[in-house]
This record gives sequence, C-alpha cells and structure tokens, in this order.
Amino acid sequence: MPPQQPALPKPYFFYGHRRPSQNRPVVRGGFFSNRQTLNPDLPVVPLPVGPVPDLHKWDPDCPSPPEPTPSPSEAFFAIARRLSPVARFIVDSFRRNQKWGPLLIADLNKLRRVTPALVAEVLKVESNPVMASKFFQWADEIVELMRLQGKPPSEKQFEILIRMHSDANRGLRVFYVYEKMKKFGIVPRVFLFNRIMDALIKTNHLDLALSVYDDFKKNSLREESVTYMILVKGLCKAGRIDDVFEVLEKMRSNLCKPDVFAYTAMIRVLIAAGNLVGCLRVWREMVQDGVKPDVMAYTTLVTALCQGNEVDNGFKFFKEMKEKGFLIDRAVYASLIDSLVANKRLGQACDLLKDMTVEGYRADLSIYNSLMRGLCSDNKLEKAYKLFKITVKEGLAPEFETVNPLLVSYAEHGRMNDFIGLLDQMAKLGRNVMDDLAKFFYFMVEKRQREWKALEVFQELKGKGYYTVSIYNVVISGLHKIGEVTKALTLFEELKGLDLKPDSCTYSNVILCLVDSGDIKEACSCYNKIKEMAGIPSIPAYRSLVRGLCMAGEIKPAIMLVRDCLGNVTMGPIEFKYTLTILHFCKVGVAEKFIEVLEEMVEQGIEIDVTICCSIIYGFSKYRTLEEARKVFSLMKERKLLTEANAIVYDDLLVEHLKKTTAGLVLSALKFHGLESKWRKSIGDSKEQCGSES
Repeated sequence: MPPQQPALPKPYFFYGHRRPSQNRPVVRGGFFSNRQTLNPDLPVVPLPVGPVPDLHKWDPDCPSPPEPTPSPSEAFFAIARRLSPVARFIVDSFRRNQKWGPLLIADLNKLRRVTPALVAEVLKVESNPVMASKFFQWADEIVELMRLQGKPPSEKQFEILIRMHSDANRGLRVFYVYEKMKKFGIVPRVFLFNRIMDALIKTNHLDLALSVYDDFKKNSLREESVTYMILVKGLCKAGRIDDVFEVLEKMRSNLCKPDVFAYTAMIRVLIAAGNLVGCLRVWREMVQDGVKPDVMAYTTLVTALCQGNEVDNGFKFFKEMKEKGFLIDRAVYASLIDSLVANKRLGQACDLLKDMTVEGYRADLSIYNSLMRGLCSDNKLEKAYKLFKITVKEGLAPEFETVNPLLVSYAEHGRMNDFIGLLDQMAKLGRNVMDDLAKFFYFMVEKRQREWKALEVFQELKGKGYYTVSIYNVVISGLHKIGEVTKALTLFEELKGLDLKPDSCTYSNVILCLVDSGDIKEACSCYNKIKEMAGIPSIPAYRSLVRGLCMAGEIKPAIMLVRDCLGNVTMGPIEFKYTLTILHFCKVGVAEKFIEVLEEMVEQGIEIDVTICCSIIYGFSKYRTLEEARKVFSLMKERKLLTEANAIVYDDLLVEHLKKTTAGLVLSALKFHGLESKWRKSIGDSKEQCGSES
C-alpha cells in the first residue's frame, strides 16, 4: 500500500477573486492561499545597512545638521494632520481666503457650535496675528448672531465665552459678556459667578468684581468658600485689610471657617503687594481664630519679613518654628543670614550659621557669599578668606559673586600679592579669570565709582599678563566718565600696539572720547571701522557723534546718523524719534505745530538740545524757507524754550547750512552738464593770475 501523503494545510483565503467593496480593494487569490510561500526561490533583497554609529564618539554639544525647511503647503498639511476635523476646516478656510472677508465669514457661519477648546485649537496653530484676533472677536459675537436669528443663547454658551476670555486674561471682556447675560435675563450659577469675579480680580478690576458680587447677593445666592476666598484675595491685593476681616467674619457666620491654607494664601497675596503690616494683622487674626500655622505659613512669613528688612520680627517667628519642632527649610536660614548681614549684625549671622551646621544642615553657596560680603565690608578679610577655603573644601565651586568682595577689598587695601594669589586659585578651580576680571573692573567703575583705583590695579595686572579687550573697554569707559579723555585715548593707542583687536565696544567708547576732545573726523573714522566689521555702535556713541557733527555744522551727516541709529537699534533715543517727527512736519506743517511738538518734549522731560534744533534747520532748509525757520526760533525764544545766546548760535548754523546746501546744488548742476572740469580750470587760472599780479 503506497504511503499516504500528508494533508495540505487549510487555505486561509478564498482562492480566487474577492468581491470589492467601498473599504476593500480587489484582492486576487493565489499568493495568499496558505502560509507556505509558493515560490521560495525568489531572491531576498537585503536592506541597505549604513555604518554602525560609535556611541563613544558621540558629542551631545555638536549640533545636528539643519533639516530642510518645508514649503508652506507641506507645513500646512503637517499641522492639519494634528487638528480635529472642524479645526482643520477653519484653518483651511484661513489658508484659502488669506484675509478676513465675507467668504471666510460664510465658511464660519456653517459651523453649528464653537467651543472654547475649538477656538484655542485654532489660535494655537494660526501664525497670522490679524486672522487670529479677528477669529477671536468673531467667536465673541456669536451671541448676537443667535439673537438676530431668534435663538436666544443659554447660560452654557455664555459660560464658553467667559472661560475663553478669562483664560486669555481679558477681564473687561468677561464683564462685557456678563452684562450681555443680564440683558438676556440669565442668572449665572454660583460657579460661573466665581469664575467672573476671579477673572476680574486677576486683571486688577476689583470694583467691577465687587459690583458683580452685589448682583450675586441680589439674586439670593449662597456663597461658597471659593467665593469668599476670591473676594479676600482681591481685597488683600488692594490693601483693604478692614474689608478682608469683614469678609472673614461672614465666612465664620456661614460655617465656612478659613483654614491654614486660606490664611497662607492671604499672606502670600499681601506679600506680593508689599504689605507687611497687613501680613502681621492677618497672622494675628489666624492665631486668634484658633488656626495653627504650619511650616509653610511660617516659611512664607519669615522669608517675607527678612526681604522687607524686618529681621527682628523674622527672627522671632524663626524661634517659634524651632520651639514647635518644625523642619526648617534652608531658605529660611539663608533669608535670615542675608538680612542680618545687610543690617551689619555679623555676629548673629555667624552664630546662625553655626546653629545651622549643628542642626545638620549644609550651607549653600548663597549663604557663604552673603557672609563673605559682610566680612569684607567690615574689613575682616582673614575670616572671609577662611570662608572661601571652606567653600572650596566642600566642593561648592565658588562663583564670581563669591570672590568679588575679596578682590575689591584686596585692591582697596593695596594687597596685590593676595589679589594675584586669589586669581591663581580661581584659575585652578576652572574659572575663566579674564571674564571675572572684566566683571571686577566693571564693578569698580560702575558700582563703586573707583575709577582711579581700577586704573591703578590695571596697571599692576598688565605686567602679569592679565589684560583683554573687554578689560580695556571697561577701563576706557570709566576714564571717560570722570573726564580723563587723554588717559582714555592713551589706553586706546596702547591697545592697538598689543596683540589685541579692538571691537565695536572699544570704538564706541573711543568715539565718546574723541567727540569730547573735538576730533570729529577721527570719531567718524571709528564709526566707519565699526561698520566695516558689521557692528553697531552703542546708543551713547550715536548720540555723541550726532551732537558733535551738529556743533561742527555737519547737519546732513548728523541726520543720516539719526536714521541709521533708529534703523539698527530696538529702543532708540527719544530725541532721535522726535527728530524724524520734526522732519515730517517740515513738509506739511507750520511754525505753530513745531511749538506744540517741542512743548510736548518739555512736558516729558526731554531736553531741547542741538540735535532737535539742527533737525529744524535741516528740515526748513530742505522743504521750507529761511524766514519760516527763523520764525520757529523766534517763537521758541518767546516760549522760553531757547535762550538768546543759543538763538544766535543756531541762526549762524542756519545760514552756514544754507550756504553749503546751495554750493552742493551748484556743484551737482555742473557735474550734470559736464562743466565741472572747466569750472575747476577757471578757478585755477584765476588763482595763477592773482599770484602773478601780487
């Protein structure tokens, strides 16, 4: 009997054509008849394998190559995939219409309902601020559209708008929606009343919130604990402590006694408003109410009292914390030590540090910084240096704020060996000594007004190789501030002779010195060097150079510098902005209008200096007449905006500028007609003739 063949596996799919449907394409059988491959000899194409990355050579600081920027359509579809269908419809309508108009509004009117989540979803992805604001406003007008269509809105729909505006911190808009609710005769629930009052208080509209609370009472609604806390926070923020206690009394009568969390919240609001007296009153009220403060309440109060220079009260509450056995946070110790040091009570501060270490705490770097600052100000440099060594021993990585008091004290006492030794220790700890030295000199020049001492220390350090461009910049700026322009320019020449390259900050400082010394041409050369290195001069350099050019009669270059400054910096000088305003009014305005602008400047405390007066000269010379410019200066004298002496100076500048303008126009006409060479030749012949006659 022949052996039986093993049965073939049962096919899993119908061997043949499958009937197509809407969701299934046509599938032809044969290849999926069973689990066995019908043609096992088909070649297997291997996947491309790249080089195996070596994790040991991976550098986290090495930036990845930039990805290609997608096209606008690709970016839109990438965003649209993450949106809900309705939000995708709205964003697509924005993309198709490109601007707010009837076609876009017609698309939006097809929507049956607009939820705050939908509005937020659209606003998160819409990059056009105009379209986003218009859509936000349209969502606010849905209520009126419903009323016009005979479908009065419900409280739930108003709640959607209130939530949307309160999340965007638009308190006045929340109150506007609330007024709409009253117009439709809808009384909000207690929850919605709380939401309205909270939004108004957060946006500093306490009076409106209290008016909403009056409506709350008129509708015979019963307050919740949340209602009282919203009112209490608003009253604390406004400093109305007596009204706070009235609200607390209402809470007790309504069996809503405030707990420790409520009192702590009130104290925090008062601290944010800077009302320490109110904090202590609320604290006493909490104790009288039988509420036991917890460690968070104590920590909040002690920290606030120390920051408000109430160290005695802070120390009293600190002792209460210790008596009650609370786990005291290290921030409390830091606040007390810093306040004691500020009040020159170094003994108590050091005792508190010892107490802290006995309790098992480890002082952080801010505590050591505060103590070292106090010891150095009290000329106890040896103790301060011991603290510095302790910070190194404990591995706290001293910062510039740690060593700066020691550096300043060593410099003021002439202990340069100790100064340089401390620099060497900082270098061993991995600090960038040159950057720290630049900060030190800035502190000496700007904060402590020790310009001469800074120069003396710098002269000592240069011989040791401690110098950089940044340090030169700080010292040059300090010398200019005290009027030592010659010494500052000497340092600049010394800098150019070293292996250092001046930067834009260097040239900006030198421009100030050169203008003060009267060398406008060299100052302009420094400005050109800044532009060559693609830099931007400082605002003081712009101001100084513009004034110097105006005083030298170079008004047109000065106006060009004004425009260059406003085009390059974010917050340009206000007098430069008024300069452009004056030039604009020169085209269309009259003399009286200029006086209004100048009086507005005086009201804002802006000096009417040479820049403003030269802008008047430039504008009237270009767009108006000489007589009108003199009329403006005459009116300025009558209004006490210009002295008699300055009026004479500016009149001379006006005449000189008109001569230069006229000469420039004549020369341009000669160039245009090709007569410049003949004109120059005739001038040369006339000079030769005059020489022969003489």
